[in-house]
Amino acid sequence: MAKKKKKIPTFLVGIWSLNIVGAVVFFLWIGNPFRSSPKIDAAVDAISATPTATLEIATLEIFALPTVYLLPSVTPNPKSTPIVGTTPTPFVLDLSKKQSIAIGYSVAGRPLEVYRFGTGPDERLIIAGIHGGNEWNTIALADELILYLEENPDIVPKDVSLYILRAMNPDGYERARGYEGRVNEHGVDLNHNFPYHWKEKWDRDGCWNYLPTTGGTHPGSEPETIAVMNFISLHDFSALISYHSAALGIFAGGVPPFEPSERLAKALADVSAYAYPPYNTGCDYSGNLTDWASSVKGVPAVDIELRNHRDTDYDDNISVLKAFLTWER
Repeated sequence: MAKKKKKIPTFLVGIWSLNIVGAVVFFLWIGNPFRSSPKIDAAVDAISATPTATLEIATLEIFALPTVYLLPSVTPNPKSTPIVGTTPTPFVLDLSKKQSIAIGYSVAGRPLEVYRFGTGPDERLIIAGIHGGNEWNTIALADELILYLEENPDIVPKDVSLYILRAMNPDGYERARGYEGRVNEHGVDLNHNFPYHWKEKWDRDGCWNYLPTTGGTHPGSEPETIAVMNFISLHDFSALISYHSAALGIFAGGVPPFEPSERLAKALADVSAYAYPPYNTGCDYSGNLTDWASSVKGVPAVDIELRNHRDTDYDDNISVLKAFLTWER
């Protein structure tokens, strides 16, 4: 006699049906690896129509896409401390409480802290400490500028919002106040890690060459670099300063030369003791932050070199700050 088949409970049928429907929706709207976007399609079309000599820029744009759309949510703090600001929206700070927000985390899990001043639509950015403890005085300057702005909020025009990233390489800053503090925890010079004219190794003639450094395993390989790329891509910055030390002057971002960056450099040189054009050592500045910002993102950007590795040139940089806040493209 044949055994009577057990009837499948109705609630199980319902659960299985929901799982199947959910899997289909996930594939179509979230997990579909073949899903495209207008930006990717445009980049692919650009590659198809681009001569070999200019193919590098188009391919770098595609390479950078994941960093724009997947961060910071896919790069949590590796030390598992609470993450601040995990949604890809413009960040708003409560300045009455002197708060900062973390736009990402270093290799060792230290936050990349940004302070915001003003609420206007014209956004500007100052970055310090890309070379960590080797250029620790740029971080000290950023702290002085933050304090000055907290005490003098009216210096920021009503149509401007100023963001200050006080230390792009906090791991290097904590490691040493000298050569050993220049690179991040992976031994990467972050100012050679951006995806524009990137090189893993470069001609060191005329360049900083006191300790072994690298540009990373690939463009944008470091979490600090990715966090800054993502932050810039999520905003519409009209001008950018990256502070360094020491003694070379002001460098205008952009390769080939970017005219708005050159005008910004001249305007800041006019109110300070920093030379423009800067002293030329013949260094090959590959993978540079301001070159990427100007040539890829269209942001007028400059590197400002403090006079030495000790002082913040406070008075000069208050003048630079005022000129930067009122500069018009």
